[in-house]
Amino acid sequence: MSKPVALITGASRGLGAELAKSLSSTYHIIAVARTIGALEELDDQIKKRGGSSTLAPIDLINTNAVAQLCRSIFDRWGKVRLWAHTAIHAAPLGPVITMDSKDWEKSITNNVTVLAKLIPMVSPLLQEDSKAIFFEDTTIMKKFSSVYGATKAAQIQIVKTWQDECKSTGPKIYIAQPNPMPTAVRARFYPGENRKELQSIEKEAKRLVSLLKL
Repeated sequence: MSKPVALITGASRGLGAELAKSLSSTYHIIAVARTIGALEELDDQIKKRGGSSTLAPIDLINTNAVAQLCRSIFDRWGKVRLWAHTAIHAAPLGPVITMDSKDWEKSITNNVTVLAKLIPMVSPLLQEDSKAIFFEDTTIMKKFSSVYGATKAAQIQIVKTWQDECKSTGPKIYIAQPNPMPTAVRARFYPGENRKELQSIEKEAKRLVSLLKL
């Protein structure tokens, strides 16, 4: 019997990559990211674990590419049992009075607009018992992170609204709060902290998989 399908958007590195590896024992992974080299490395690691993956090297900003991917998933598998969205853009830190319009537009596009387009396209692939997982950052520093913080908050508000709308019909929508990990995003916000004291990304991915019973 074939494995159920897990769609990981933002799978090339960080939590997305570790989730893909952790889930590959029980799911066929569809890994989506822009960086083909990182995706190929992920595919190698999944194969070493005895798993399988389908690589989708696309930019989530490209609506036509995402639509084509969703159509291909439907034609081949019919449904997605699990969707984990880990793609995020972290704008450079800075005071509110120095906010850069290009950073703002890029953050809005990647963190808010992409999700607003993804949900309507991915949701037809999800069934009543399917799960969709999103990640809230509760450790955002209060100063200098206005662009990231605002767009991340908008993203989570969209998810919370969708979560409320799906309570009686499914799919099951989860908002997880990962422990601090030595990711590239966190390094931008806390460049001087001791990364050795943070939870490893691999261990945190395994904890989330167990906690959410994925």
